[in-house]
Amino acid sequence: MPTVGLFNMEGNKVGELALNESVFNVEVNTSVLHQVVVAQLANKRQGTQSSKTRAEVRGGGKKPWRQKGTGRARQGSTRSPQWVKGGVVFAPKPREYRMSLPKSMRRVAMKSALTVKVQDNNIVVLESLALDAPKTKTIVKMLGAFEAKKALIVTLESNQNVYKSARNIEGVSVMPVNNINVYDLLKYEKLIITKDAVSKIEEVYA
Repeated sequence: MPTVGLFNMEGNKVGELALNESVFNVEVNTSVLHQVVVAQLANKRQGTQSSKTRAEVRGGGKKPWRQKGTGRARQGSTRSPQWVKGGVVFAPKPREYRMSLPKSMRRVAMKSALTVKVQDNNIVVLESLALDAPKTKTIVKMLGAFEAKKALIVTLESNQNVYKSARNIEGVSVMPVNNINVYDLLKYEKLIITKDAVSKIEEVYA
């Protein structure tokens, strides 16, 4: 059973925390991780891009010049793709990029991502994370104590004080445990998570 240190916000170790082996110590499946990340990024795409083909551009009905005898290349329309103000070749059109994956695959990917954090010693479990008011300096000091330049901070529930304190810090993101995803776990080097958020993850994925 993997064990990690339990810290306070000042970076001092206050104890040990045993993690659930079925969640934080599984065989890492890199291929599933890749598929889930690709699907997640695809699902973020709006698919609203659109350009006009030569058939949709207004004008161009008249032949610019006669077919032969001018010495110039033959042209049929001023809206052909090679013309300025012409249509676009294979113009992009609105489409749906959404990809769906089985729930079991998403669970495997989440467990694999969490296991990678533990194996690389890139997980920091906090005894608690509470701020009386938004204070960026407090979060900066905490990140410095853990030498975290690019970090994902996960709390049990949405915490506006923590969110507002960290939103202007480059390379740092804050989210409640219900919103964690494979892409963000892999994107950020350090995972800073509260003890109660760890319990919630174990409750859902164990």
